[in-house]
Amino acid sequence: MDKETEEDRKDNNSDEKTQKVSSESSDIEDSEMERLRRYLVQKLRLVDLSTSNQNDQSQQRVLHELSLDGIVKFIKEKPDCKIITMAGAGISTSAGIPDFRSPSSGLYHKLDKYNLPYPQAIFELDFFMKDPEPFFTLARELLPEGFRPTLSHYFIRLLWEKGLLLRHYTQNIDTLERIAGLPSEKLVEAHGTFHTGRCLKCRAPYMLTWMKEKIIEGMIPKCEECNEGVVKPDIVFFGETLPERFQVLADRDFVQADLLIIMGSSLVVQPFASLIDSRVKGHPEHIQQDILRMS
Repeated sequence: MDKETEEDRKDNNSDEKTQKVSSESSDIEDSEMERLRRYLVQKLRLVDLSTSNQNDQSQQRVLHELSLDGIVKFIKEKPDCKIITMAGAGISTSAGIPDFRSPSSGLYHKLDKYNLPYPQAIFELDFFMKDPEPFFTLARELLPEGFRPTLSHYFIRLLWEKGLLLRHYTQNIDTLERIAGLPSEKLVEAHGTFHTGRCLKCRAPYMLTWMKEKIIEGMIPKCEECNEGVVKPDIVFFGETLPERFQVLADRDFVQADLLIIMGSSLVVQPFASLIDSRVKGHPEHIQQDILRMS
């Protein structure tokens, strides 16, 4: 009996420790969510309706709560709701595509085998011009061969199918939005895409299917028009400017948006991260935009 009592006591202590760890983990999550809520409220100058002047429309929040219930209620009640989505690598990691900065699993932590002077060099235009082989070796792992869109990609397509999507802005170069069925006119690939490429010498255009065939065979794609230039996918390297479409449409879209949804991005890379300031800077006196960040 004493032995059983001692074992029961150990089990109870173990349960208490597990509950304590679980409680601490929950507290950390709650703390992080509260920190994020305060940041978004401050960043977008959102004011709680309970403390705002009900007659001051410029200081009222549009979403009554920053939650899924709040966003659903808003979309249902808002006539002709216009939604912009912004996405980063986090929506593609569950498809098997690595992000860049995660410890141990991120892309920058797996580049030792390429003998680079530093990890970012593989995406620098000057380095690519001198030695494109490391990039194309890596590209075999990044090509969308066998990768499938995630629920996040199909959620974005669903917004489009329901007539709610004004535009989708993505940092990703994996083309999974296209594979999910999102039309190109609704898509802004801020950091470029593997979907197309160009000869660096004569600018002849090429499509993914042609480039992929060469890359998978371990070849460096060479232009068949001038027979000299390397064909580089239309992804934005360090040292290159973002596509003109990015700025042109951002200036137009964000002043129309009723709702901005951010998915899978920590918003640390500029100028993509600055998109969330577009509406506030343009219309600080009448904020009709609210934001929900989804991880």
